[in-house]
Amino acid sequence: MIVSFVAMLFDIFPVLLTAVLSGLILNYFFIEPLFTFHITDTENILLFLMYLIIALVSAVFTFKIREAENKVREKEEKVKTLQLYDTLLNSLSHELRTPIATIIGSVDILKENKNKLSETNQAELLEEIDKAGIRLNGQVENLLNMSRLETGMLKLKEDWCDINELICTLIQKNTPTKHNHTIHFTPNEQLPLFKLDTGLIEEIIQNLVTNAIQYTPENTIITIDVQYQSDCCVFSVSDNGNGFPEKEIPFVFNKFYRLPNTKTGGSGLGLSIVKGFVEAHNGTIVLKNNPNHSGACFTISILAETSYLNHLKNE
Repeated sequence: MIVSFVAMLFDIFPVLLTAVLSGLILNYFFIEPLFTFHITDTENILLFLMYLIIALVSAVFTFKIREAENKVREKEEKVKTLQLYDTLLNSLSHELRTPIATIIGSVDILKENKNKLSETNQAELLEEIDKAGIRLNGQVENLLNMSRLETGMLKLKEDWCDINELICTLIQKNTPTKHNHTIHFTPNEQLPLFKLDTGLIEEIIQNLVTNAIQYTPENTIITIDVQYQSDCCVFSVSDNGNGFPEKEIPFVFNKFYRLPNTKTGGSGLGLSIVKGFVEAHNGTIVLKNNPNHSGACFTISILAETSYLNHLKNE
């Protein structure tokens, strides 16, 4: 058993050495004359040699099996990596190509028909360029953020954060939305200041809001709520859309995962980045459907240092 255990952990030479030592221990403690390495009986010599051969063969076989398992595991990891890159390329080829084509096409029209286009048409083309640029920048940001999470290069820059002000500023950036969504938020005046990475918290809420805008029907109401509970900053982003299929909920935070039969758009990175940023704060994120199939709700809880404004002024 010890030889097999060593064979599962170490290279071949320690394994062979363990097998030989086990044979010597058998000889010293269990083969007469005891407590010597001398064997007088032919039967005992055969017993010792058979044990030693079996121990060596068992050691080699166990080591080979472990080596084969490692090769299979490495092969599976390579296949998964290739599948991941294929998914990435397939997802981003459309997501990057579409805004780039929009920018190039609009610029060409402006250059070739500068004197023929009305100011209204020029403004519309510039607006399309602006939207495409924002979309392209968002995709690049997602890739950079995912790279930071994967390589462990993400470092928190914690500072005092007014969550009410952060959310109000974020809502202004998202209003009005092209699908006539309404973003509802009532500031909680009783909230303290939280010591968080403001940039990452803004990314978390922005990604959740963007996800709700993109995948819920027109005129959906998106509600943001923030509470202070048990020394935690707890905020939620919910909507009154169609919710998530229950069987898909465990997979929504996986990289490049998108719900079946959803409309095109998005790389499937947004929610995985959200989870990564939350976990970087040692927090948790939970997705649940609202009762009566009235939309979905993401709830995030982050244990954070707090202080009220008057305390900071005194400090």
